[in-house]
Parts: sequence; structure tokens; C-alpha cells
Amino acid sequence: MRKSTILLLVLIGIAVALVAYFQFYLDENAEEVNTEVAELVAKYNKSCPLNIQEGMRLDSVSLPETRVVQYNLTLLNVAKETAEVNVIKEEIEKSLISTAKANPGLQVFRDNDYDLIYHYSDKKKAFLFDVKIQPDQYK
Repeated sequence: MRKSTILLLVLIGIAVALVAYFQFYLDENAEEVNTEVAELVAKYNKSCPLNIQEGMRLDSVSLPETRVVQYNLTLLNVAKETAEVNVIKEEIEKSLISTAKANPGLQVFRDNDYDLIYHYSDKKKAFLFDVKIQPDQYK
């Protein structure tokens, strides 16, 4: 009876030690990822504003929440009052999902299950729409 109690206590001690070790390792790894992502976002912002394609400008990139990156973009040839916002959103969303799957610049976000938010404004800075892409959509 006594040997089983000692063995049980040893096993519990080993389990607690393993949990503590992995928790420390995961926290350290998460901190490294957070630092890498913050540096990447700062690098993107140094290049902003940046025309990324005809009629579209990347204004800034932010980290509004944990595991969320937001791209703030302007559609330079669109005015909210005259635009077919739903049609534009559908077309952009299709394109963004394929880009999220293949763009090597988004690898760190894919590897760490980030939500990608694309926030679009018109040429007068009026909000048009957001497109949110979650990890299950780009993996």
C-alpha cells in the first residue's frame, strides 16, 4: 500500500513538472511569436501608405486583439455613395482567401492561426466594409 502511494506521488510530481515545463516553453514560444509579429507589423507600417495594386492603397496594419491582424486599406477609385459595396466586397473576399492561402508574407500568421481583418474605406475615408478571414478559411 505504501509503495503504491509513493509511486502515485512520484507520478503526480513528474506530471506536474512536465506541465510546468511545457507551460513555460509555450509561453516563451508565444512571446517569440508576438515579438516577431509586432516587428513585422512595424515593418509594414514603415512602408505605408503603399499602393498595392491599381486603385488600392494599404494605409496601415495593426494588431487590435491577440491573434488578430488588421489591414487598413483605401479603395482610391470608389465613392461610397455610388458604389455597389456588396459586389465589391464579394469580389475582394474571393481574392483575399486565395491570397491568404498562398502569400509567403502571411506565413507567420498562418502558422500561428491569426484572424486576418481587411478594413476598407473609400477615397473620402468613409468606411465601406470589413472582410474577416479565419484560420479555417486559409488552411
